[in-house]
Amino acid sequence: MTPDTLDGRAPLPLRPNSLREQIRESIRRQLQHGEITPGDRLVDVEIANKLGVSRMPVREALLQLVNEGYLVGTTRGFVVPTLSLKDIQDIFEVRRLLEPQAAANAARNLTPEQEATLREALARAKKAHAARDLDELAAANRLFRATWLSAEPNWRLASTIQRFVDQVQIVRLGTLKDPETQDVVIAGLEKIVDAFVRRDAAAASALMMTFILDAERSFFAAHATREAAGDNYQRHAIP
Repeated sequence: MTPDTLDGRAPLPLRPNSLREQIRESIRRQLQHGEITPGDRLVDVEIANKLGVSRMPVREALLQLVNEGYLVGTTRGFVVPTLSLKDIQDIFEVRRLLEPQAAANAARNLTPEQEATLREALARAKKAHAARDLDELAAANRLFRATWLSAEPNWRLASTIQRFVDQVQIVRLGTLKDPETQDVVIAGLEKIVDAFVRRDAAAASALMMTFILDAERSFFAAHATREAAGDNYQRHAIP
């Protein structure tokens, strides 16, 4: 599976200084959305031919994604890594350490425009939940996260959090199919958005920790159920 445009838009403009980053972002978004999954092979020559660009910026973008943990290199191209349970546990630990502090920072720095977008994301999530639209619910959750992270003034902290969340989101969507998990997600989003709107840094931090812990419990409960049924945990994802 290879990208031939940037997020379904017009073909890539030939701007050498930004071309690598455009290619990287296009691939990263496809990973976020589950359009590129474990087992899919990305070959720089094939991508370059489809995009109508030289091989070098494509290869540089793929190597950057390897360095960031999104992909691994093989003798036949680049692939999405398969995360072990230990990988998942480690990522949750990183999230618990970083996200509550980032949420507190974001609450202090949220702009009116970002607040409006958070409200929009919550409204979309609630509507998607009512319609049992999993794709839209996941999209609303991505918008929510991208928005509050954009209010974190430490861009290194924000980008680190986003990278770890993206790596987990690569694992196939699964836990959001559970109606009870969806209820927990919506309730969590409502409380966190309220804390952001009130610019309550302490509440935002505490609620973000609860949100992560709920996600962790949901994942491992789903894993235990799948394992008991003889299925593979890698069909799950984290809300």
